[in-house]
Amino acid sequence: MGKTIVVSNRLPVKVKRTGDEFTFAQSEGGLATGLGAVYQHDDNIWIGWPGLEITEASDQERISTQLIEKNLLPVFLSQEEINQYYEGFSNEILWPVFHYYASTYANYTQSNWSFYKLVNEKFRDAILAVIEPGDKLWIHDYQLLLLPALVRAVLPDISIGFFQHIPFPSFELFRLIPWRTELLEGMLGADLIGFHTFEDARHFLSASTRLLPYQSSANVINLADRSVVVESFPMGIDSEKFASLSLDQTVIEGIKTLKNHFSGLRIILSVDRLDYSKGILQRLAAFEMLLEMLPEYLGKIILYMIVVPSRDNVLQYKELHDNIDKKVGNINARFSSMTWSPIHYFYRSVELEDLSILYQAADICLVTPMRDGMNLVSKEYIASRSQNTGVLILSEMAGASKELIDALIVNPSNIYELYKTIDLGLKMGFDEQSRRMKAMKLVVFKFTVGHWVKIFMEKLSEVKEMQESQKARRLTQLNEQIITRQYVNASKRLLLLDYDGTLVGFQSDIDMASPDHELYRLLKSLQADTRNTVVIISGRQHETLEKWFGHTRLNLIAEHGAWSKDDREDWQVISGLNDSWKPEIMPILETYTDRTPGSFIEEKTYSLVWHYRKAESDLGEMRANELVSNLRYLSADKGLQLLPGNKVVEIKNIEINKGKAALTLIERENYDFIVAIGDDQTDEDIFKILPAGSVSIKVGSNISNADYFLRTHLEVRILLGALVKNDLEQVSLNY
Repeated sequence: MGKTIVVSNRLPVKVKRTGDEFTFAQSEGGLATGLGAVYQHDDNIWIGWPGLEITEASDQERISTQLIEKNLLPVFLSQEEINQYYEGFSNEILWPVFHYYASTYANYTQSNWSFYKLVNEKFRDAILAVIEPGDKLWIHDYQLLLLPALVRAVLPDISIGFFQHIPFPSFELFRLIPWRTELLEGMLGADLIGFHTFEDARHFLSASTRLLPYQSSANVINLADRSVVVESFPMGIDSEKFASLSLDQTVIEGIKTLKNHFSGLRIILSVDRLDYSKGILQRLAAFEMLLEMLPEYLGKIILYMIVVPSRDNVLQYKELHDNIDKKVGNINARFSSMTWSPIHYFYRSVELEDLSILYQAADICLVTPMRDGMNLVSKEYIASRSQNTGVLILSEMAGASKELIDALIVNPSNIYELYKTIDLGLKMGFDEQSRRMKAMKLVVFKFTVGHWVKIFMEKLSEVKEMQESQKARRLTQLNEQIITRQYVNASKRLLLLDYDGTLVGFQSDIDMASPDHELYRLLKSLQADTRNTVVIISGRQHETLEKWFGHTRLNLIAEHGAWSKDDREDWQVISGLNDSWKPEIMPILETYTDRTPGSFIEEKTYSLVWHYRKAESDLGEMRANELVSNLRYLSADKGLQLLPGNKVVEIKNIEINKGKAALTLIERENYDFIVAIGDDQTDEDIFKILPAGSVSIKVGSNISNADYFLRTHLEVRILLGALVKNDLEQVSLNY
């Protein structure tokens, strides 16, 4: 059992410089808390930036020595790297796009991208210095999107999990990023990709299948060499810690002091980091409307608002800070009296004990971001309410709203709705408060941060097991010798061979994939042996196979099994098939053909095929995914099967199946050697029905039910040629 390596932009400690000395303090963040039990256990390690520029080699060595004792490994960054990778690319490109502010704040600078790649490579090198076979790697957040693939390129079998703590945007926004495909490929280096919500996972699946040449099935993206699972894992908090603070004597005294200070007033609490995604100005506008529309609250309520400083040196944040100051000032100027001010505003960080005091004293907690990954403030407020009273008003744009359904859920852009909800919260009776709070506490205390860590790591192990079970083995020289020996010693053999992608390479023009002289010679050599039954089992039209192979003695199966022909006999068709469904499906395919330059429709006897191998790659993949989605329910109703393949989508009668066709052949004779070779999803149906002892080979991908895989059709020809050659040599020896 290897160690676990956690990687994030920042280490879970705060490193401060005082003169020539460095001090370390534990971070209060939810991630640091949740993963504390992971990186502090045994030989586990957390890799990250220590939070400040350290240029002197002696200082770096001293800090590294001190941190490694705490199972922490620092990655040192220069000020320029911090400015361009972190402040630039991460926070001026990814942050605004992922929070739906692309048109307002995103700044696509090429040098930022260059530094983003450079720093991700620095993190890769730090990982490679300590990682060993059997280790697990858990990478966190948007600053390190390229890192999974960078590590995978060096260590293809390592177990990698990735978790994104901020939202993932819809495809229409994500596609605005110039380096979008590189970012997706980077993330897909992981085996398991986690998000806080199903919505974020769905957006990622959509972007990946529309921008990259991959297909997904449910929440699994199928790459050439492995499957990547995309899941939602709502993050929790250390709820017991917040609950226990209610018993802390300092906190108890603090609550008394605060309530005495605001005697007779209802407290509405707001806690945020300074950011345009937090909806602070909208919240202030709703509170102002409350005071305007319902003057009976004047002198009876206060908004206790804490804004934690963040990126004050950035123009947008400085402007936001100024606008908040002005808005608070205007509201207090309008409504304050000699003895009362409606807003108590603090622009500073807050210690955990002080935060607990506010959580327990507040009658209402306002958590109304415009867009947020999870937002743990809402859960911290719930965990702190020892008396089961209080009201949580929660934005539907926060990930926590998907779990805390008993909160008062609001649209943060709807100022009127927000004002009315605050009024509703102020008027809510204690019985209703208690009912809602108890229901939310069940969620918060069950799905803790420890639970989040546990289920993610368990799922990562499960994914690796799934990948291993799916993997076909690379056909090595030793495997080839074993197969050849079986072939040579067999007296009755069946060879089931797909055509496109297996015996010949793919062509942009489907009519250009006709057999060459070398293939004819190879097939003739195989067929010349009376012990062999050679079958070409293809999705091609039977007229095409007749044109290409009608003059041979090969067994032919066309259109995935709809048509078949033995030796020189006439073609036979499966009885009971009909094509009455075609007039309804054809117009849909024609619509997609009209919208996708380069695509075309191929009509077979009992199937329709939409080809997009000539279309622009990204557009073709996007349209194919749309088509499959649109036809899924219609095809099921009509008893049809959808077959997404290599640059094609085929719709056919569900009775037609390569596996069924192959099984019919297998049951005719008592074969002592069977080999099936194919490259497509349709060939998986053959691999599944083969009897024990058969040999199955997938071409082009090792994600398969097959025993082995080969990379190209050229390797297939080499293997078949080797079977013929070794058989002839054995015959010669026998004589």
